[in-house]
Amino acid sequence: MLILAIDTSAVASAALVSDDAPESVLASFATEDTRSHAEVLAPGIAAMLAEAGVSGSDVDAVVVGVGPGPFTGLRSGIATARTLAYVWGKPLHGLMSLDAVALEVAESTAAVPEFVVATDARRKEVYWARYTLAPGQLPRLVDGPHVGFAADLPDLPAFGAGAGLYRDVLRADPDFAAEQPDALFLGQFALAKLTTGESLLDSTPLYLRESDAQVPGPRKRAL
Repeated sequence: MLILAIDTSAVASAALVSDDAPESVLASFATEDTRSHAEVLAPGIAAMLAEAGVSGSDVDAVVVGVGPGPFTGLRSGIATARTLAYVWGKPLHGLMSLDAVALEVAESTAAVPEFVVATDARRKEVYWARYTLAPGQLPRLVDGPHVGFAADLPDLPAFGAGAGLYRDVLRADPDFAAEQPDALFLGQFALAKLTTGESLLDSTPLYLRESDAQVPGPRKRAL
């Protein structure tokens, strides 16, 4: 199975992941900028496909990170994933973006039985979720996702860029203090779930907040 994975919940990233590849990842890219998703995503995917010698017809499924994340960033990734899945006639699946960091933790020497993943939600808040991890198993989501203040998170080891921002109140792992969700790990997580027959989410975004943009109300009548 060949999966194109896309995530724009923080940075823009994409990856080609296959269960036929020796290391599962055929190609990937990720930016460091958290505000240029629309400009870099489509050209980056095109270049990545060309580098791997893969076309849309070769892809078996498209997987997209559905957040939580800010409106503009998530819309860019989800709209791109929906368009490619439609044009190529391929299945589209969603996966919570925080799962990507959770899998990266599980595959590292920092793995612990229970932990939280936190990313920057701005407004002095974090997006977060709580996971448990058993030997030889994928991380299991047990709570979340949520958005809130770092001081309100459980007293557990914390991983991700949100933990790094608030290391004064969280048990942040220094090796993961800048880590953002990456399509490479998102694709690997999705591949592992799909090959064992597990179902994934749809592509509905997890915004967790109301939009700042509001429809104007009726004009007040002048006296």
